[in-house]
Amino acid sequence: MTDHPAQGGKRFSPGLIAFATFAGVCAVLFFGLGIWQVERLAWKNGLIAAVETRAHSEPVALNTTDWSTIDPEASEYQRVLVNGSLLPGDILTQAVTAEGPGFWVMTPLRLPDGRAVLINRGFAPKDMDVALDAETPVTIKGLLRVSEPEGGFLRSNDPAANRWFSRDVAAFGETLGLENLAPFFIDADRVGDVYPRGGMTVISFSNNHLIYAVTWFGLTGLCLFALGYLFRDRWRRSPAG
Repeated sequence: MTDHPAQGGKRFSPGLIAFATFAGVCAVLFFGLGIWQVERLAWKNGLIAAVETRAHSEPVALNTTDWSTIDPEASEYQRVLVNGSLLPGDILTQAVTAEGPGFWVMTPLRLPDGRAVLINRGFAPKDMDVALDAETPVTIKGLLRVSEPEGGFLRSNDPAANRWFSRDVAAFGETLGLENLAPFFIDADRVGDVYPRGGMTVISFSNNHLIYAVTWFGLTGLCLFALGYLFRDRWRRSPAG
């Protein structure tokens, strides 16, 4: 009987062990990322379905609703209805839309009970005068939106210079001196072909999680295939012991 200690040792060399460890760790990591993307896919599909339901539901009457019970994050894109008077004093927020560059026209609306909410009356091209001359009684239908306090991409709001890149409800309220202001704003529906032009809310969510999941699971499979091929090849080349 002959022993082959050296040959048996060559079968699993330090380099092979290191590669196998690395590939194994990568396989576990990639598989975990794939599972995470599957969970994210389920969450995103649920979010899209919920938003679609809210955006096409019967509007919630804000005049008779206790606003402290509204969670803007959980209610974004909910259809709402409110009666009151639009007040003179717009804030123009820079916007880029399918109609080109311009502004969102943000106007305060005062309810009969003294509460206030900001209305995005819609888009207006640059250099267009859309200011109100006096209080205007209106009924607004539209979508509830969440405040945007972080400014625009790489650009911060500058209230002192009246330069606005995002629709920051709290900052608008402070600038306009509004009290009892709702912590959200409303994107008004489109009414005719006049400016400001409402109804331009884009409800769109990127949903690439399935592609990401397939990619991570594919990389997991490649790692496992490489491990299996390498060990099989080395095993075949090793002398029988």
